[in-house]
Amino acid sequence: MSPFSDDRPVLADYTTLGLGGPAKTFVRAGTTEELVSSVRAADDAGEPVLILGGGSNLVVADSGFPGTVVHADTRGLGFEEAGTDPETGEPVVLLRAQAGVEWDPLVERVVAEGLSGLEFLSGIPGRVGSTPIQNVGAYGQDVSQTVREVLVHDRRTGELRTMTNAECGFTYRDSIFKGEPRHLVCEVVFALHRSELSRPIAYAEVARTMGVDAGERVPLERARETVLGLRRGKGMVVEAGDPDTRSAGSFFTNPVVSQETFEAVRERAAERLGPDAPVPGHPDGHGGIKLSAAWLIDKAGFTKGYGEGPARISGKHTLALTNPGGASTEDLLALAREVRAGVESAFGVRLVNEPVMVGVAL
Repeated sequence: MSPFSDDRPVLADYTTLGLGGPAKTFVRAGTTEELVSSVRAADDAGEPVLILGGGSNLVVADSGFPGTVVHADTRGLGFEEAGTDPETGEPVVLLRAQAGVEWDPLVERVVAEGLSGLEFLSGIPGRVGSTPIQNVGAYGQDVSQTVREVLVHDRRTGELRTMTNAECGFTYRDSIFKGEPRHLVCEVVFALHRSELSRPIAYAEVARTMGVDAGERVPLERARETVLGLRRGKGMVVEAGDPDTRSAGSFFTNPVVSQETFEAVRERAAERLGPDAPVPGHPDGHGGIKLSAAWLIDKAGFTKGYGEGPARISGKHTLALTNPGGASTEDLLALAREVRAGVESAFGVRLVNEPVMVGVAL
Protein backbone atom coordinates (compact mmCIF):
# COMPACT_ATOMS: atom_id res chain seq x y z
CA MET A 1 0.00 0.00 0.00
CA SER A 2 1.34 3.45 -0.91
CA PRO A 3 2.36 5.59 2.09
CA PHE A 4 1.28 8.72 0.22
CA SER A 5 -2.07 10.44 0.08
CA ASP A 6 -4.12 10.18 -3.09
CA ASP A 7 -3.74 13.86 -3.97
CA ARG A 8 0.00 13.58 -4.57
CA PRO A 9 1.20 13.89 -8.21
CA VAL A 10 1.51 10.45 -9.77
CA LEU A 11 4.84 9.93 -11.50
CA ALA A 12 3.23 7.72 -14.14
CA ASP A 13 1.93 10.98 -15.61
CA TYR A 14 5.52 12.18 -16.09
CA THR A 15 7.18 9.08 -17.57
CA THR A 16 7.06 7.73 -21.11
CA LEU A 17 6.38 4.25 -19.70
CA GLY A 18 3.31 5.56 -17.89
CA LEU A 19 4.48 3.82 -14.73
CA GLY A 20 5.28 4.99 -11.22
CA GLY A 21 3.40 5.84 -8.05
CA PRO A 22 2.97 9.20 -6.31
CA ALA A 23 5.62 11.59 -5.07
CA LYS A 24 5.68 12.70 -1.45
CA THR A 25 6.58 16.22 -2.59
CA PHE A 26 6.59 17.56 -6.15
CA VAL A 27 8.26 20.85 -7.12
CA ARG A 28 8.37 22.45 -10.56
CA ALA A 29 11.55 24.48 -11.20
CA GLY A 30 11.18 27.03 -13.99
CA THR A 31 14.59 28.69 -13.57
CA THR A 32 18.08 27.47 -12.78
CA GLU A 33 17.88 29.35 -9.48
CA GLU A 34 14.67 27.52 -8.58
CA LEU A 35 16.18 24.21 -9.66
CA VAL A 36 19.24 24.66 -7.45
CA SER A 37 17.35 26.06 -4.46
CA SER A 38 14.75 23.26 -4.56
CA VAL A 39 17.41 20.56 -4.57
CA ARG A 40 19.43 22.36 -1.89
CA ALA A 41 16.38 22.69 0.38
CA ALA A 42 15.60 18.99 0.08
CA ASP A 43 19.24 18.07 0.69
CA ASP A 44 19.36 20.30 3.77
CA ALA A 45 16.20 18.63 5.08
CA GLY A 46 17.66 15.18 4.56
CA GLU A 47 14.98 14.33 1.98
CA PRO A 48 15.60 11.89 -0.86
CA VAL A 49 15.64 13.80 -4.16
CA LEU A 50 14.64 12.73 -7.66
CA ILE A 51 15.46 15.10 -10.53
CA LEU A 52 12.81 14.63 -13.19
CA GLY A 53 13.10 15.79 -16.78
CA GLY A 54 11.14 14.20 -19.60
CA GLY A 55 10.79 10.90 -17.75
CA SER A 56 11.93 8.96 -20.81
CA ASN A 57 14.67 7.01 -19.06
CA LEU A 58 13.06 6.17 -15.72
CA VAL A 59 11.53 3.06 -14.22
CA VAL A 60 9.74 4.23 -11.06
CA ALA A 61 8.41 1.97 -8.29
CA ASP A 62 4.68 1.38 -8.04
CA SER A 63 4.91 2.75 -4.50
CA GLY A 64 6.20 6.06 -5.85
CA PHE A 65 9.00 8.18 -4.46
CA PRO A 66 9.24 8.88 -0.70
CA GLY A 67 10.92 12.25 -1.05
CA THR A 68 11.08 15.39 -3.17
CA VAL A 69 10.69 15.20 -6.93
CA VAL A 70 12.10 18.30 -8.63
CA HIS A 71 10.78 18.71 -12.16
CA ALA A 72 13.40 20.54 -14.25
CA ASP A 73 11.37 22.84 -16.49
CA THR A 74 14.03 25.45 -17.29
CA ARG A 75 13.89 26.57 -20.93
CA GLY A 76 16.76 29.02 -21.50
CA LEU A 77 18.60 28.76 -24.80
CA GLY A 78 21.38 30.75 -26.47
CA PHE A 79 23.82 30.63 -29.41
CA GLU A 80 27.33 32.09 -29.62
CA GLU A 81 29.80 32.20 -32.50
CA ALA A 82 33.09 30.61 -31.42
CA GLY A 83 35.59 30.82 -34.24
CA THR A 84 36.50 28.16 -36.80
CA ASP A 85 37.30 24.47 -36.47
CA PRO A 86 40.94 24.16 -37.61
CA GLU A 87 40.36 20.64 -38.98
CA THR A 88 37.24 21.27 -41.08
CA GLY A 89 37.39 25.02 -41.60
CA GLU A 90 33.73 25.24 -40.58
CA PRO A 91 32.48 27.94 -38.19
CA VAL A 92 31.84 26.70 -34.65
CA VAL A 93 28.69 27.76 -32.79
CA LEU A 94 28.24 27.17 -29.08
CA LEU A 95 24.72 26.18 -28.08
CA ARG A 96 23.93 26.78 -24.39
CA ALA A 97 20.77 24.99 -23.30
CA GLN A 98 19.26 24.78 -19.83
CA ALA A 99 18.38 21.39 -18.37
CA GLY A 100 14.64 21.56 -19.01
CA VAL A 101 14.82 22.24 -22.75
CA GLU A 102 13.00 19.52 -24.72
CA TRP A 103 15.56 17.52 -26.66
CA ASP A 104 14.01 16.69 -30.04
CA PRO A 105 12.52 20.15 -30.69
CA LEU A 106 16.02 21.47 -29.98
CA VAL A 107 17.56 19.07 -32.51
CA GLU A 108 14.91 20.09 -35.03
CA ARG A 109 15.80 23.74 -34.51
CA VAL A 110 19.57 23.37 -34.84
CA VAL A 111 19.15 21.29 -38.00
CA ALA A 112 16.85 23.97 -39.46
CA GLU A 113 19.46 26.60 -38.62
CA GLY A 114 22.22 24.71 -40.42
CA LEU A 115 24.14 23.47 -37.38
CA SER A 116 25.55 19.95 -37.45
CA GLY A 117 26.51 17.66 -34.60
CA LEU A 118 23.16 16.49 -33.20
CA GLU A 119 21.27 15.38 -36.32
CA PHE A 120 21.59 11.62 -35.77
CA LEU A 121 20.15 12.08 -32.27
CA SER A 122 16.79 13.10 -33.71
CA GLY A 123 13.62 11.64 -32.23
CA ILE A 124 15.05 10.83 -28.82
CA PRO A 125 12.57 11.79 -26.08
CA GLY A 126 13.59 13.65 -22.94
CA ARG A 127 15.30 16.88 -22.00
CA VAL A 128 18.77 18.37 -22.28
CA GLY A 129 19.72 17.79 -18.64
CA SER A 130 19.65 14.03 -19.02
CA THR A 131 21.83 13.88 -22.13
CA PRO A 132 25.27 14.13 -20.50
CA ILE A 133 24.24 11.87 -17.61
CA GLN A 134 23.52 8.96 -19.92
CA ASN A 135 25.90 10.11 -22.67
CA VAL A 136 22.85 9.81 -24.88
CA GLY A 137 23.59 8.36 -28.27
CA ALA A 138 22.13 6.68 -31.33
CA TYR A 139 23.07 5.79 -34.89
CA GLY A 140 26.78 6.33 -34.41
CA GLN A 141 26.55 9.71 -32.68
CA ASP A 142 26.53 10.58 -28.99
CA VAL A 143 26.51 13.82 -27.08
CA SER A 144 30.06 13.41 -25.76
CA GLN A 145 31.22 14.26 -29.29
CA THR A 146 29.76 17.77 -29.03
CA VAL A 147 29.48 18.60 -25.31
CA ARG A 148 31.91 21.44 -24.62
CA GLU A 149 31.05 21.91 -20.94
CA VAL A 150 28.36 21.29 -18.35
CA LEU A 151 27.24 23.74 -15.66
CA VAL A 152 26.48 21.82 -12.48
CA HIS A 153 25.42 22.45 -8.92
CA ASP A 154 27.82 20.51 -6.69
CA ARG A 155 25.56 19.10 -3.98
CA ARG A 156 28.52 18.45 -1.69
CA THR A 157 30.06 21.91 -1.74
CA GLY A 158 26.94 23.92 -2.64
CA GLU A 159 28.79 25.62 -5.51
CA LEU A 160 27.91 26.16 -9.15
CA ARG A 161 30.81 25.10 -11.34
CA THR A 162 31.59 24.36 -14.97
CA MET A 163 32.91 20.92 -15.90
CA THR A 164 34.82 20.35 -19.13
CA ASN A 165 34.13 17.46 -21.47
CA ALA A 166 37.11 15.57 -20.07
CA GLU A 167 35.88 16.03 -16.51
CA CYS A 168 32.52 14.48 -17.41
CA GLY A 169 34.14 11.05 -17.74
CA PHE A 170 32.14 10.02 -20.78
CA THR A 171 32.06 6.37 -21.81
CA TYR A 172 29.45 4.25 -23.58
CA ARG A 173 26.05 5.30 -22.12
CA ASP A 174 27.80 6.49 -18.98
CA SER A 175 29.41 9.49 -17.33
CA ILE A 176 30.57 10.79 -13.97
CA PHE A 177 27.00 12.02 -13.40
CA LYS A 178 25.41 8.58 -13.54
CA GLY A 179 25.07 6.57 -10.37
CA GLU A 180 26.39 8.88 -7.67
CA PRO A 181 24.11 11.96 -7.77
CA ARG A 182 26.62 14.54 -6.59
CA HIS A 183 26.19 16.85 -9.56
CA LEU A 184 22.93 18.50 -10.57
CA VAL A 185 23.09 19.29 -14.30
CA CYS A 186 21.84 22.84 -14.85
CA GLU A 187 23.04 23.73 -18.36
CA VAL A 188 24.87 22.02 -21.20
CA VAL A 189 27.03 23.74 -23.82
CA PHE A 190 27.35 21.98 -27.18
CA ALA A 191 29.95 22.87 -29.83
CA LEU A 192 28.26 22.59 -33.23
CA HIS A 193 29.47 23.27 -36.76
CA ARG A 194 27.77 25.69 -39.10
CA SER A 195 27.28 23.47 -42.12
CA GLU A 196 24.48 22.25 -44.36
CA LEU A 197 25.98 18.75 -44.18
CA SER A 198 25.77 16.18 -41.42
CA ARG A 199 28.71 14.79 -39.53
CA PRO A 200 30.19 11.75 -41.35
CA ILE A 201 27.75 8.81 -41.23
CA ALA A 202 29.09 6.28 -38.73
CA TYR A 203 26.22 3.77 -38.62
CA ALA A 204 25.82 1.14 -41.34
CA GLU A 205 22.02 1.01 -41.16
CA VAL A 206 21.78 4.75 -41.77
CA ALA A 207 24.19 4.55 -44.71
CA ARG A 208 22.28 1.62 -46.25
CA THR A 209 18.95 3.38 -45.84
CA MET A 210 20.30 6.45 -47.60
CA GLY A 211 22.10 4.50 -50.29
CA VAL A 212 25.47 6.06 -49.47
CA ASP A 213 28.75 4.83 -48.02
CA ALA A 214 29.68 5.06 -44.36
CA GLY A 215 31.77 8.15 -43.77
CA GLU A 216 29.87 10.29 -46.26
CA ARG A 217 28.09 13.48 -45.28
CA VAL A 218 24.54 14.24 -46.36
CA PRO A 219 22.23 17.25 -46.05
CA LEU A 220 21.20 17.81 -42.44
CA GLU A 221 17.46 17.58 -43.12
CA ARG A 222 17.92 14.29 -44.94
CA ALA A 223 19.92 12.87 -42.03
CA ARG A 224 17.24 13.90 -39.55
CA GLU A 225 14.33 12.55 -41.59
CA THR A 226 16.15 9.27 -42.18
CA VAL A 227 16.78 8.77 -38.48
CA LEU A 228 13.21 9.70 -37.59
CA GLY A 229 11.98 7.13 -40.10
CA LEU A 230 14.22 4.42 -38.68
CA ARG A 231 13.17 5.23 -35.12
CA ARG A 232 9.47 5.25 -35.99
CA GLY A 233 9.85 1.84 -37.59
CA LYS A 234 11.17 0.57 -34.26
CA GLY A 235 8.58 2.33 -32.09
CA MET A 236 11.28 4.64 -30.72
CA VAL A 237 9.52 7.95 -31.39
CA VAL A 238 6.91 8.71 -28.74
CA GLU A 239 3.49 8.94 -30.40
CA ALA A 240 0.20 8.97 -28.54
CA GLY A 241 -1.56 6.49 -30.81
CA ASP A 242 1.19 3.86 -30.77
CA PRO A 243 1.35 1.64 -27.65
CA ASP A 244 4.77 0.37 -28.72
CA THR A 245 6.17 3.79 -27.88
CA ARG A 246 5.13 3.52 -24.21
CA SER A 247 8.63 2.49 -23.27
CA ALA A 248 11.86 3.81 -21.87
CA GLY A 249 13.57 3.36 -25.22
CA SER A 250 16.26 0.68 -25.27
CA PHE A 251 15.83 -1.20 -22.02
CA PHE A 252 19.25 -2.89 -22.14
CA THR A 253 22.62 -1.53 -23.22
CA ASN A 254 24.62 -3.28 -25.90
CA PRO A 255 27.08 -5.40 -23.88
CA VAL A 256 30.79 -4.84 -24.37
CA VAL A 257 32.74 -8.06 -23.87
CA SER A 258 36.30 -9.33 -24.16
CA GLN A 259 37.50 -11.13 -27.26
CA GLU A 260 37.50 -14.37 -25.26
CA THR A 261 33.87 -13.90 -24.25
CA PHE A 262 32.96 -13.00 -27.83
CA GLU A 263 34.41 -16.30 -29.02
CA ALA A 264 32.42 -18.13 -26.34
CA VAL A 265 29.23 -16.40 -27.52
CA ARG A 266 29.99 -17.45 -31.09
CA GLU A 267 30.39 -21.06 -29.95
CA ARG A 268 27.06 -20.97 -28.14
CA ALA A 269 25.41 -19.35 -31.14
CA ALA A 270 26.76 -22.11 -33.41
CA GLU A 271 25.34 -24.76 -31.09
CA ARG A 272 21.99 -23.01 -30.82
CA LEU A 273 21.50 -21.57 -34.30
CA GLY A 274 23.81 -23.55 -36.57
CA PRO A 275 27.49 -23.42 -37.49
CA ASP A 276 27.09 -20.56 -39.95
CA ALA A 277 25.10 -18.25 -37.67
CA PRO A 278 26.82 -14.83 -37.64
CA VAL A 279 27.06 -13.00 -34.31
CA PRO A 280 26.90 -9.21 -34.73
CA GLY A 281 29.81 -7.55 -32.98
CA HIS A 282 32.34 -4.84 -33.62
CA PRO A 283 35.31 -3.33 -31.78
CA ASP A 284 34.32 -0.68 -29.26
CA GLY A 285 37.57 1.24 -29.71
CA HIS A 286 38.89 0.28 -26.27
CA GLY A 287 39.85 -3.35 -26.80
CA GLY A 288 36.38 -4.81 -26.31
CA ILE A 289 33.70 -6.14 -28.63
CA LYS A 290 30.27 -4.53 -28.58
CA LEU A 291 27.46 -7.02 -29.10
CA SER A 292 23.89 -6.34 -30.18
CA ALA A 293 21.54 -6.68 -27.21
CA ALA A 294 18.57 -6.79 -29.60
CA TRP A 295 20.11 -9.75 -31.46
CA LEU A 296 20.87 -11.62 -28.24
CA ILE A 297 17.31 -11.10 -27.00
CA ASP A 298 15.75 -12.24 -30.25
CA LYS A 299 17.97 -15.31 -30.65
CA ALA A 300 17.34 -16.29 -27.02
CA GLY A 301 13.69 -16.69 -27.98
CA PHE A 302 12.20 -13.34 -27.00
CA THR A 303 10.73 -12.12 -30.24
CA LYS A 304 8.83 -8.93 -31.03
CA GLY A 305 5.56 -8.76 -29.12
CA TYR A 306 6.63 -11.36 -26.56
CA GLY A 307 4.99 -11.28 -23.15
CA GLU A 308 2.39 -13.30 -21.29
CA GLY A 309 1.41 -10.49 -18.93
CA PRO A 310 0.42 -6.85 -19.38
CA ALA A 311 4.02 -5.77 -20.07
CA ARG A 312 5.34 -6.69 -23.51
CA ILE A 313 8.37 -6.57 -25.73
CA SER A 314 7.65 -4.00 -28.41
CA GLY A 315 6.05 -5.33 -31.57
CA LYS A 316 8.59 -3.30 -33.52
CA HIS A 317 11.88 -3.80 -31.68
CA THR A 318 13.06 -6.44 -29.23
CA LEU A 319 15.15 -3.95 -27.26
CA ALA A 320 12.14 -2.00 -25.98
CA LEU A 321 9.94 -3.22 -23.14
CA THR A 322 6.53 -1.59 -23.22
CA ASN A 323 3.44 -0.86 -21.18
CA PRO A 324 0.64 -1.07 -23.76
CA GLY A 325 -1.78 -0.28 -20.94
CA GLY A 326 -2.61 -1.77 -17.58
CA ALA A 327 0.89 -2.88 -16.63
CA SER A 328 2.60 -2.13 -13.33
CA THR A 329 6.27 -1.50 -12.74
CA GLU A 330 6.54 -4.96 -11.21
CA ASP A 331 5.03 -6.45 -14.37
CA LEU A 332 7.67 -4.69 -16.44
CA LEU A 333 10.50 -5.80 -14.16
CA ALA A 334 9.28 -9.40 -14.20
CA LEU A 335 9.52 -9.36 -18.00
CA ALA A 336 12.94 -7.70 -17.89
CA ARG A 337 14.25 -10.34 -15.46
CA GLU A 338 12.88 -13.11 -17.66
CA VAL A 339 14.63 -11.67 -20.71
CA ARG A 340 17.89 -11.10 -18.85
CA ALA A 341 17.90 -14.66 -17.47
CA GLY A 342 17.06 -16.13 -20.87
CA VAL A 343 19.89 -14.30 -22.63
CA GLU A 344 22.36 -15.29 -19.92
CA SER A 345 21.28 -18.92 -20.16
CA ALA A 346 21.52 -18.95 -23.94
CA PHE A 347 24.71 -16.99 -24.49
CA GLY A 348 26.44 -16.48 -21.14
CA VAL A 349 26.08 -12.69 -21.33
CA ARG A 350 24.31 -10.76 -18.58
CA LEU A 351 22.43 -7.74 -19.89
CA VAL A 352 22.45 -4.44 -17.99
CA ASN A 353 19.48 -2.09 -17.87
CA GLU A 354 19.85 1.30 -19.53
CA PRO A 355 16.99 3.19 -17.79
CA VAL A 356 17.52 4.54 -14.30
CA MET A 357 15.77 2.51 -11.59
CA VAL A 358 13.94 4.54 -8.95
CA GLY A 359 12.93 2.62 -5.84
CA VAL A 360 13.35 -0.71 -7.64
CA ALA A 361 16.18 -2.93 -8.82
CA LEU A 362 16.51 -5.37 -11.67
